[in-house]
Amino acid sequence: MSASNHPSLGGPGDVPEGRGDALDRHRDAAVAPATIEGEERDPVLLMRLVTVIVCLFVALPLAWLLYAAFLPAEALMRANLATFGVSLENFAALAGSGLWRAMGVSFLASGLTVLGQLAFGLGAAYAIRNGARLLGLVLVLLALPSELLLVPLYRQLQTLSLIDTLGALVVPFLASPLVVFLLLQALRRLPWELIEAARLDGAGELTIVARVVAPIVRPELVAAAVLAFAAHWNLVLFPRVMTSEALWTVQVFLTDLLRTRPFEWGLLGAAALVASAPILVLYVVFEKRIVATFEAGFRS
Repeated sequence: MSASNHPSLGGPGDVPEGRGDALDRHRDAAVAPATIEGEERDPVLLMRLVTVIVCLFVALPLAWLLYAAFLPAEALMRANLATFGVSLENFAALAGSGLWRAMGVSFLASGLTVLGQLAFGLGAAYAIRNGARLLGLVLVLLALPSELLLVPLYRQLQTLSLIDTLGALVVPFLASPLVVFLLLQALRRLPWELIEAARLDGAGELTIVARVVAPIVRPELVAAAVLAFAAHWNLVLFPRVMTSEALWTVQVFLTDLLRTRPFEWGLLGAAALVASAPILVLYVVFEKRIVATFEAGFRS
């Protein structure tokens, strides 16, 4: 009997009804994940595109900074920005401009400030972790614009005879609510049994902070130090008000250079590049620790 005449077998192109339904369900099940995957991929591609656009927008000033810093002087004289070439004349012109003195002041003031902020910040975070009710005050100070304290701080520094001294750039910034908050998040992840064990061994609180807590939270200390250094390095208004030209920081020097030489793009670009180099280097070297510190802080 041929296959075409058998009651249970169809022709060459025929599929039994039950098997056809199973194939349709299998095909739908295979198509559905692909459709869902395509729908999920579209927002991801859009977010990546937006991220690329934002990165290009942020990188454009840096690219212009590099270009202007090495722009040959003759290109500026002819107003021909399409000129290609590398020149170090702009950096050589910085020798007698006062930039290096301002860089030295910024390094010294920012370094001393960071040391103070880490010491006071770790002590304050440890006290809050031990039960001191100061977290609300820290959060209020964290949200308070520092410019609102400019006039009261000026009066206090004037009373202490610290106006136009290096102390005016360091003393008001020895305590940072941001550093306290970051270190507090790190201490909340710290196994407190270690602290209790150290106390049972007879260690004092200062010894515990210095020899037990500090080594464990060293990554957070490094990240906080980088952020604190960058914040103090970029101060403009406060040093301009509190000090004279001899103690101007690098950012104040840049604003004055922009005011006195607004059309010397090459010199301005070279000065801005030199002033930004320490912060760029710090962020490149410690980027992973900074990101990890913030992510851990948000999770906790």
